[in-house]
Amino acid sequence: MLLLDEPLGALDQKLRQQMQVELKRLHARLGITFIFVTHDQEEALVMSDRVAVINRGQLEQVGSSEEIYERPRTRFVADFMGVENFFEVNCAAHTPEGTRFVLEDGQALWSTNSADLPPHSLATLAVRPECVRLTHYPPPDHGGPQNLLEGELVESIYEGGRRRWAVRVSSGQRVVVRDSNAARESTPGGEGKVYVSWDAARSLVYPYDDAGRR
Repeated sequence: MLLLDEPLGALDQKLRQQMQVELKRLHARLGITFIFVTHDQEEALVMSDRVAVINRGQLEQVGSSEEIYERPRTRFVADFMGVENFFEVNCAAHTPEGTRFVLEDGQALWSTNSADLPPHSLATLAVRPECVRLTHYPPPDHGGPQNLLEGELVESIYEGGRRRWAVRVSSGQRVVVRDSNAARESTPGGEGKVYVSWDAARSLVYPYDDAGRR
């Protein structure tokens, strides 16, 4: 077994990427277990067959890179792995199409990943920035539940291969949009009314525990 404690932390991005390839080749050639410690989430996903997320010395989740990224089990793991949009909601009803949640201002949000949540319980609904669409007009209604919030574009940041937007919705909360889905739209410019939307299947839901923690 080989322990590597943040071995690439002092390298620039290009050299770090080259060394990631070299380490993966070394791992394949030696055929032994590597324990790779890193605070870089992307590096953890790239380098690992299995990822362990640790919070205050306790294992929060262990799984494949895809499981950790796509299906984080706790709010901590979701936040640590790059989920930026969190909404405090109340579970209103379970329906055949999914679970309907209600925000404090009365607007509805939907998820298809929360059938076991007790009705009328408090929860946190989350969605990744890259799963959110940003449009000038409401998207067409294709039937079934959809998450749609109206807001004002307050920030647009160019990040090289992608762009990041921030939208302030009616509740005052900022919703972050990033990357491919939004980039295909005509890029919104300046301030103005826009719409953010995402599929119910992309909503992650985390219940409160008995102590009121998420």
